[in-house]
Amino acid sequence: MNNSPAPSQSDGFPTAEDSELNDWVLVARLVRPQGRHGEILADLLTDFPERFAGRKRLFLLAPNAAARPVELENHWLHQGRIVLKFAGTDSINDADTLRGLEVAIPRADRAPLDEDAVYISDLVGCTLIDSRTGTKVGNVADVDREASATPLLVVESHSGQILVPFAKAFAPKIDLAARQIEMQLPEGLLDLNT
Repeated sequence: MNNSPAPSQSDGFPTAEDSELNDWVLVARLVRPQGRHGEILADLLTDFPERFAGRKRLFLLAPNAAARPVELENHWLHQGRIVLKFAGTDSINDADTLRGLEVAIPRADRAPLDEDAVYISDLVGCTLIDSRTGTKVGNVADVDREASATPLLVVESHSGQILVPFAKAFAPKIDLAARQIEMQLPEGLLDLNT
């Protein structure tokens, strides 16, 4: 199923709003200038920061604006973040105009994963179903990878937010085309969240 919108009229690139339709994968969020020559500090939104080395063309996304292609001149990791230097961004003021923008790549350019791996962005928006009971639990709103050693699906349900460990022990079956995740949730797990 492809819900891709038509390109915007401005420059042939989709608008940032189209990113909600899964055209883009966010890899960083620009925070503030870092240095005097147009470098900008960014929060990493990818598990693969080493792949910036092979990506010279990135896109900047802003609300209500066309996605803007940029050329990556240089990058380096800095205290758990990344510093990016784009062609044509040569001063602190230039870098400051980019504050808050998101750095993205087209979804089609994502690197392939191992067979049993999945992109977090693919899980968000999926419906979680308890295959043991056939019950719809809710929709995945996010994945928390910091609260525990096992990633937690943040599921919005009719009774509020539920945290569900995304563990192989629960035999997850993921159908991305149907936007559905089935897991054999242990009895009482959902009650722990209420």
